[in-house]
Amino acid sequence: MRIALLLVLSAVACETVPITGRSQLIVIPEGTEVKMGLDSYQQILSKSKVSSDPRVVEQVTRVGRRIAAATERSDYQWEFKVIDDTQVNAFCLPGGKVAVYTGILPVARDDAGLAAVLGHEVSHAIARHGGERMSQQLAIEGLTLAGTQALLADRDPRMVQLVSATLGAGATVGLLLPWSRAQESEADHLGLIYMAKAGYHPSAARDLWVRMASSRGPEQSGFLARYLSTHPVPETRITQIEGWIPEALQHYKPR
Repeated sequence: MRIALLLVLSAVACETVPITGRSQLIVIPEGTEVKMGLDSYQQILSKSKVSSDPRVVEQVTRVGRRIAAATERSDYQWEFKVIDDTQVNAFCLPGGKVAVYTGILPVARDDAGLAAVLGHEVSHAIARHGGERMSQQLAIEGLTLAGTQALLADRDPRMVQLVSATLGAGATVGLLLPWSRAQESEADHLGLIYMAKAGYHPSAARDLWVRMASSRGPEQSGFLARYLSTHPVPETRITQIEGWIPEALQHYKPR
């Protein structure tokens, strides 16, 4: 029954990822996905220590806005927040709701490194990876979109956690759901294009992953080890990024 349902849905709910052209099955309306992303974002921020450090906030906002402009999604209500936490992490929820953890800033090192981080995370939202993963989850669990929305409206803790993690907040809500390898590679690919369009040299993405692979400081080891364990092998990722840099350079105009 579920296989038949998936075949029907695949015929009527096929989307195409920008730049890569990959076809994907998404049964959730984008407006619903954005609303769920906003709800999750607000709940995460309400339980986090949002940084008021003007230097850090200005950097994240400045770089983030350049990446956002490069996506050409002016319909998104972009928002950038910095969370004061040692996690080596960042995320972008549907609709352009972005959070960067202070723990990743030493690894990012500079604006170009931060652009690589944000380009990757923003690409998950642009490619609607959260909606794709949630569509798969609904089919596997036999859930309905209406039922999921009802549980969210009632602030059911388990559903709020699951939806937030499914849409891309990950370890932020205590539930680490790794993106598929295809989605991770796609976010790397799109992220290179967006950072190049924003005026950041795409080689900074390669350098970022070299640093990520070698960062083993005591303040980073716990989360970073978990982060790397759920992502493609750094060496594989670096090789793929090197292969995409020539394409990204076609869009690069330094500012």
